[in-house]
Amino acid sequence: MKRWTMVRLGVLGCAMASIAVPGTAVADQADPAVGWKDCPSYSDAAIVSMGYPQEQITAFRTRLERLECGTVSVPLDYSRPDGRKINIAVTRLAAVDPEHRLGALAVAPGGPGQPGYLDPLRVTLSNKESARLNDRFDLIGFDPRGVNYSTKVDCKGSGQIGGSPGPLTKAAAKRSYDAEAAGNKACGQTDPAFLGRLTTVNVARDLDLVRAALDQPKLNLLGVSYGTWLGAVYRSLFPEQSGRVFLDSVAGPGNSLAKHEETRVRATERNFPRFAAWLARHHKAFGLGTTARQVRVTVLKLGRDYDQNPKTFTDLRMPIDGGSIAALAAKTSREWPQAGKALAELRETASNTAPPAVKQVFDAQPPAHAPGATEWVNMTMNRAVKCNEDHSRLSFSAAWSAYQKLLKRNPVTGRASFFGAGCAGWPLPAQTTRLRHGDGSLVLAGHRYEFMSAYEYAAQMQAKIGGKIYTIDDDAHSSALRECAADVVGYFTTGRIDRGCPGAKVPTP
Repeated sequence: MKRWTMVRLGVLGCAMASIAVPGTAVADQADPAVGWKDCPSYSDAAIVSMGYPQEQITAFRTRLERLECGTVSVPLDYSRPDGRKINIAVTRLAAVDPEHRLGALAVAPGGPGQPGYLDPLRVTLSNKESARLNDRFDLIGFDPRGVNYSTKVDCKGSGQIGGSPGPLTKAAAKRSYDAEAAGNKACGQTDPAFLGRLTTVNVARDLDLVRAALDQPKLNLLGVSYGTWLGAVYRSLFPEQSGRVFLDSVAGPGNSLAKHEETRVRATERNFPRFAAWLARHHKAFGLGTTARQVRVTVLKLGRDYDQNPKTFTDLRMPIDGGSIAALAAKTSREWPQAGKALAELRETASNTAPPAVKQVFDAQPPAHAPGATEWVNMTMNRAVKCNEDHSRLSFSAAWSAYQKLLKRNPVTGRASFFGAGCAGWPLPAQTTRLRHGDGSLVLAGHRYEFMSAYEYAAQMQAKIGGKIYTIDDDAHSSALRECAADVVGYFTTGRIDRGCPGAKVPTP
């Protein structure tokens, strides 16, 4: 692995609230540099635990040999640029064709709290088409402040408590709310000087110092999920430094956690008729009804039955209740065959052990985190960014009232939603972010049937910052680079793109 000394680098070849901030480039306040060093090494087990299939291990290692790794020192508090410094971990995968190089393309990771350190490898290993992004672009990865190899802190206070099967009672909800609010308070008091500076605006400022350290006049951006909010904020703060920007599964501008949950559940309920119609077309396989209406009636009855009589299987860690039925009804199309089978099994089973599909769905174990692997998501950063940008801080009565309305308005999938305190108890002040409309090159990819980032968010974001809407006709979160890679590559290469892509195919049983 290459080792580089500390040098000023020349060219070698991420929904929330609405922060009033100046648009000046932060790079003017410092003379940033990249401190290059050896990249980490990863065992085969670590590579697999980070989501790469066994057959990609060799390709992963080949690309890792090309990867350059380093850190950029940035101010913790940009109002005090000479004060405490923190490190941002960065990587670069230099363009394969340097003679025709078009610039640098940074990947803005999701979360908030997900690492982006290995995103250059992830992009090139996604598929052969997406790998072409590296032909003419240096791919830039980074861990946002508070995440993975960047400076971070893990706070105290989870606030999580278990619940009983069946509908959530007001008393149980109050206990959960109080515990979560106390956890928020304990977390925010762990290191308030650091946690209070975990905002998307500061992550965007960090990214611009990374741009300056890489000696790039402009930075192209590929943002996914929360990375779309980061991309929108970066473009608003640094329009002159922003190149082509593609934001996939666009975040809603100005949304509190409560508003986002309301929108997410509404979009989930809106997607269920597609699932019901699909189940009806495959009635012979599932037996849940020959029309979408019949399927809906069947699923609603099944949910009521399991709420009245929750069932505990001897080989499942969790009981099955109406919330479990709603969770099956809320699956994306990629999961419809398995979810449909589980619904059919739960309608018929009299066994004390879980039927196969039920066990697969509800007993699935997350991949083991192998030693040396990057973290999946930093939940301290996740909580801090959300709560530093959320002004709602709902009281228990307001949160409980909103939850009851959500259940009433979304009878099929509402029970799959989560009742929580949101940012109640968070001791640090909420900050405000105002986006700015711009004329630069921008594509907002909305997925017509998605509910993690509802389709209407694309139009709402367009009204705030401009750009062109690119519609993907699926319900798959952030699927553009998998399903529409040729369009994404074409956009970054030429600046041109059409109006949409079919997206992920609906499977057959």
